[in-house]
Amino acid sequence: MRIRPAGLALFAGMAIVLSACSSSSTGNAASPSATPPPDPCAGVTAGKAHTAPTDWSKAKIGVVTDIGTLNDKNFNEYSFKGAEDGATALGAAAPQSVVPKDQSDYKKDIQTYVDQGYDIITTVGFNLATPTTCFAKANPGIWFVGVDQSPICVTPQGAPDTTFACKGDAKTLIPNYVSLAFQEDQAGYLAGIVAASLSKSGEIGAIGGTTLCAPCVRYIQGYTLGAQSVNPNIKVTPAYVTRDFSAKAFQDQAGGKAFAENYLTTNPKVDVLFQVAGLTGNGVLDAACAKNIYGIGVDVDQYLSYPAADKCIVTSAEKKLQKEVSDALKAIGGGTAVAGDNTFNAKNDAIGVSDFHDKASLITADTKAKLAAAFAAMKAGTLTTCPTDCGVGPK
Repeated sequence: MRIRPAGLALFAGMAIVLSACSSSSTGNAASPSATPPPDPCAGVTAGKAHTAPTDWSKAKIGVVTDIGTLNDKNFNEYSFKGAEDGATALGAAAPQSVVPKDQSDYKKDIQTYVDQGYDIITTVGFNLATPTTCFAKANPGIWFVGVDQSPICVTPQGAPDTTFACKGDAKTLIPNYVSLAFQEDQAGYLAGIVAASLSKSGEIGAIGGTTLCAPCVRYIQGYTLGAQSVNPNIKVTPAYVTRDFSAKAFQDQAGGKAFAENYLTTNPKVDVLFQVAGLTGNGVLDAACAKNIYGIGVDVDQYLSYPAADKCIVTSAEKKLQKEVSDALKAIGGGTAVAGDNTFNAKNDAIGVSDFHDKASLITADTKAKLAAAFAAMKAGTLTTCPTDCGVGPK
């Protein structure tokens, strides 16, 4: 997605929330006595002066995942696998990992690695963007890799910008922070082509974890446009489990199954269902399989990562998480890391749809041609895969 920089919609959405929360006090906004906004870096402290190792085989590598579980068969797990691959390539010890109990643990868990003198700290998920920015700024001798944390929005001083003006150049101000972002709308678009090609009823669905997850929204927006490129009259019905960042969004498989069952009762003609909800979404796949309709996985090849749903998984909208995290660590060790925002998409073969495995016979030559043509147009930058409000979820 290049309608707007990947991830910017998340910041825009947060800005809307902040604006809505403060709308009743607009008249006091300019008052000298108005309460200043909280410091996003409160509690963040610099560790001891740190110098990167000259021998990267001695590097200490840590991973702070998002809340949930390490072995979530999805985003956390495959980001960690990428760190494992990167460590192996450097000849370093296996990375350590920590899974925060909740969002209040983000800073504490990163601080622990800082205090222990880690050389590379990888943080997983857009929710960790602000604390990662804070720690990277405070600890210039430590490398930070942020997955799904682009764009890095900072002030001219390099602090997280709570006004979302983003006037600072993160690449210059925080040269030890490598952010990895993906154009989920492109992968979603390809999944939409598959879904529309398979649908017999002319109705397909998608269930996201939360409306506040810009990558989730982009996946579904791309999915819709991809399906419409095959059948302009297709009915695409998206739904979101929640409108907040509670455990329901990404960590509740049983809840995801129940939500999807209710969704399929309300939308009985849906015959292909795309999940964009992490572990919660595995429950969505469970419901699709139970209903004997096709399921489409997300982020990784879920036919491999979640074999319990192989009965119905036809493909997955994939981001090459494992490869790009690994490559980032190798680039740090090799002295070629590019700080700031790094975008991965069709142009660098970092998105796509997964192998069709035992459903390959369902994918016709015509569908394969449509997928190839769409991917080529994405590489050329000539295909629109997201609307102008890309990444902005339903109100």
